[in-house]
Amino acid sequence: MRRRGFLVLAPALLGAGCQQSKKRRIAVIPKSTSHLFWVSVEAGAKAAGQKFDVEILWNGPASETDFNRQIQIIDSMTAQRVDGIAVAVSERQALVGAVDRAVAAGIPVTVFDSGLDSENYMSYVGTDNVLAGRLGARQLAGAIGGKGKVAVILHAPGALGTMDRETGFRETIRAEFSQIQIVAEQFGMSDRAKARATAENILAAHADVAGLFTSTEPSCTGAILALKGRELAGKVKVVTVDTSDNLVEEMRAGNLHAMVAQDPHGMAFQAVKTLVDKLNGQTPPKKIDMQPRVILLADLDKPDVQQLLKPDLTKLR
Repeated sequence: MRRRGFLVLAPALLGAGCQQSKKRRIAVIPKSTSHLFWVSVEAGAKAAGQKFDVEILWNGPASETDFNRQIQIIDSMTAQRVDGIAVAVSERQALVGAVDRAVAAGIPVTVFDSGLDSENYMSYVGTDNVLAGRLGARQLAGAIGGKGKVAVILHAPGALGTMDRETGFRETIRAEFSQIQIVAEQFGMSDRAKARATAENILAAHADVAGLFTSTEPSCTGAILALKGRELAGKVKVVTVDTSDNLVEEMRAGNLHAMVAQDPHGMAFQAVKTLVDKLNGQTPPKKIDMQPRVILLADLDKPDVQQLLKPDLTKLR
């Protein structure tokens, strides 16, 4: 009887052991998967996965404005009972329900890069976006001599992180530079072609604009294309938040005055780490601010800037 009982219990015990040894799964959900910024995010997340021995499930929409697809992905990961979710929120209000459902299912959620209109998450990891906007304002003001007309090419409605950058820019210009006037603000919708059209509309309406501030790379690229088309590249000063290889080349060509850089690789690494810490019984901070950095032409070849601009993407292989 004892032997018979042992044979019955052994598979259950074996199954329990397999369950305990199963690698934890953390879903990392970006705003999109195509832009270099998100490729760097993926590399950072997978570097953390390798370091902390967790499986990274990477999935996001093709477009940063497709928040419905993000909701579907979060709900799918919740249904799969993943061990943790890190999500870069594309629309601060629309994703509240999906995050709430994950939390209600007992899954810890870290929000990164852009915030949520809710406190029902474990941690937030992101660039101090208001500071990024302030730094951008001061750089643009310096580039145009502290006076003149400027315009802003906004990212997209509802993206809290970029809205914070735009707020930081706007408030700093008004508080610190009384001789600078913001004459236009229009959305680029995270699309280079749309941002170019937006910039062309602004330039047509305000031929004497001295500077442009853009809160993301697609808006900046579109703005520079519009300036080139009007033979104004380098004459109208441009400052942006975010970086890319093409923007580095535009800076070397004299078409971009300053970039305010984030650390997407480090941001994703920290987001995954908060979830691992929680799963290991620790209490992660509610908020982790990643500091932005201004990059000018003279900074481009500095080793630490090169590391920031060209993160190690080998972890994707």
